[in-house]
Amino acid sequence: MGLLTFGLNVTLDGCIDHTQGIVDDELHDYWTQLMEQSGAMLFGRNTYELMEGAWPAVARDEKAPRAMREWAQKLEAKAKYVVSGSRSKFPWQNTIKVEGDLREAISALKVKTAKGVLVGAPKLATALEELGLIDEYRIVVHPIISGRGPTLFHGLSSARHLELLSTQRFKSGVQALHFRRKAG
Repeated sequence: MGLLTFGLNVTLDGCIDHTQGIVDDELHDYWTQLMEQSGAMLFGRNTYELMEGAWPAVARDEKAPRAMREWAQKLEAKAKYVVSGSRSKFPWQNTIKVEGDLREAISALKVKTAKGVLVGAPKLATALEELGLIDEYRIVVHPIISGRGPTLFHGLSSARHLELLSTQRFKSGVQALHFRRKAG
């Protein structure tokens, strides 16, 4: 059974707005490598639609920066699962709708995806965390104080205790933190 890993960029004050970070080749390379290590991607509808609206065009743009294009091309090829109650058709290649009970569907996805699943959707991650389904966390902290929201895991019913496995510092000052859910 593969692990379910939640990964996202956040500012120092917890803002998860994708426009509030430092975007460079080193960061794109980090996320590309993490995606390559996973067997599939998992999105909620909102995040999927943001990705679908941007990355297929970048994958085909020969003038796109190398790191962005490489991320986009590998994302195109990766299996993408989407949780949505309002959308049923997903024309972007390799996209599959998650059907049925969320706990059962994601548990089954973990079982069938030995390399694990990478989820990058904040609202969905909160729901998955409430169900106790997230095994690891890849949180990339940007040295920015945004002063606004939305924030990570807003509304979670109780505290979760994590174990820090590793850190990685980028030239830009960004810090990648790798956590695992603490046993017990």
